[in-house]
Amino acid sequence: MHIRKLNRDEKSPMELLLLADPSKELVEEYVKRGECYIAESEQQIIGVYVLLPTKPGTVELVNVAVLESQHGQGIGKHLVMDAINMAKIKGYQTIEIGTGNSSIGQLALYQKCGFRIIGVDTDFFIRNYSEEIFENGIRCRDMIRLSQDL
Repeated sequence: MHIRKLNRDEKSPMELLLLADPSKELVEEYVKRGECYIAESEQQIIGVYVLLPTKPGTVELVNVAVLESQHGQGIGKHLVMDAINMAKIKGYQTIEIGTGNSSIGQLALYQKCGFRIIGVDTDFFIRNYSEEIFENGIRCRDMIRLSQDL
């Protein structure tokens, strides 16, 4: 597997990005403002993440997605660790990430990668998404915010 920055003239892997965020409008907006990185294996895109500068010294990891057929192979953890390393290289002091209250696997992964919970944006998904989101049998309502000092 090789991870590289997506070139500006390359099309974003929208189907993969939509696995982590069902809003095409939001995804298109932050892909334009951020930097998209893809993981490739045997000339196939198998993973993606986006780094989005938010405030001085801080970058947010806004989308981490792995091709469903590749789940359970450690690719997500590799992507998160690559994003942390890339943020350090780019000189950021803090990296943040947000995920749904129902995203149990992601919450565990991010904490294993060194992130700590810093807050909850109550009803974030109700305010920002027109359709209800369910994951692990739980309605996704709140954004759990995590952060890591670099």
